[in-house]
Amino acid sequence: MKVIIAGGGIGGMAAAAALLRRGIDVEVYEQAPALTEVGAGIQISPNGSRALDSLGVFDRLQQISCKPDRKEFRLWSTGKSYPLFDLGDAALATYGYPYLTVYRPDMLDVLADKVRSLSPDAIHLGVRVTGVEQDGSSATLLLHDGSRATGDVVLGADGWRSVVRTATWGDYAPAFSGMVAWRAVIDWQALPERMQQMIGLTWIGPGAHSVSYPLHGGALLNFVATVEGKTWTAEGGSQVGSKDECHADFDGWHEQIHTLIDLAPSLLKWALVRWEPIDRWSSGRVSLLGDAAHATLPFLAQGAVHSIEDGVVLARALEAYSDPAEALARYEGARVERTAKMVRGATDNTWRFHSQELATPQSADAFMAREYSEAPITERYHWLYAYDATTAPV
Repeated sequence: MKVIIAGGGIGGMAAAAALLRRGIDVEVYEQAPALTEVGAGIQISPNGSRALDSLGVFDRLQQISCKPDRKEFRLWSTGKSYPLFDLGDAALATYGYPYLTVYRPDMLDVLADKVRSLSPDAIHLGVRVTGVEQDGSSATLLLHDGSRATGDVVLGADGWRSVVRTATWGDYAPAFSGMVAWRAVIDWQALPERMQQMIGLTWIGPGAHSVSYPLHGGALLNFVATVEGKTWTAEGGSQVGSKDECHADFDGWHEQIHTLIDLAPSLLKWALVRWEPIDRWSSGRVSLLGDAAHATLPFLAQGAVHSIEDGVVLARALEAYSDPAEALARYEGARVERTAKMVRGATDNTWRFHSQELATPQSADAFMAREYSEAPITERYHWLYAYDATTAPV
């Protein structure tokens, strides 16, 4: 068995590691000239930690990441705290794995190192994919220089603009959501001492919210601030933004938000697009993984985690079924409902983070009691965190 993977991001590398650990040959084709990630953070909930452990990378990643004590909401205007749930010992006791906050370049480095340790020549850089072909016995990536990469299976792990998806099913264009996310990574030592807390913070308010958490062993702070009612005219999905505009977007918010904006060495402004889940990923010997299959708004902190889960389940399916088309159908069947529920859950969180009921402290208290008490929190998150990609039926 040989699998050809388009895309060398977190999902593609997780899949490559999972396949190689099961003795399945892999080639990864990445268009970038080097394996790089935008310096930002990702949250790895216990289900993601469990999947990473099956790849043999969890221990190393844990050493260079952070384990926040808890997740906490704060009201946009007063800073009133609403503890959400414990991320430390309680998460470990309940799910068997901790909740990590991870620097994206660290994650990619750890996964790529694992792939290269298993197959030193598996990763091909500076190669752009232009199309896909398949027949009854093989599947092929078409490459920009006219060459071809052929195997038993082609996997599109090439992001929300996936060439593999477009070549197989046609264009699938998302719509701009009207929301913009401001992103920065801040030196931890630059923070005022009162803000150097090992917790995941979400500030919520009418029409906007902000998320921050520690990274890279406590050397950095990830900062993301999302606001509604924006327009987008830039060609790409991101551009450098100004601190003045960001301050204006959060006018009236707590002084800690404005402190983070001031401390940001630079601010990138990202257009957030809205997706509907797609119900078909596989066609014969070709399938999709990660954002190519289930791109999501980042409001459930599961995008990267579900890409890693995909890789583990895919590898298990290809190991279990000798016919590649049947294996890919089994993989899709095991993943499509869960990932669609995740995408819809992230979209549904938009109004919870941005509710007009958060405008005053009095209405905010009633809103938080209704939406973020123990029962609704358990309903929204337990099914995510309890999942085990290593044993889920395929």
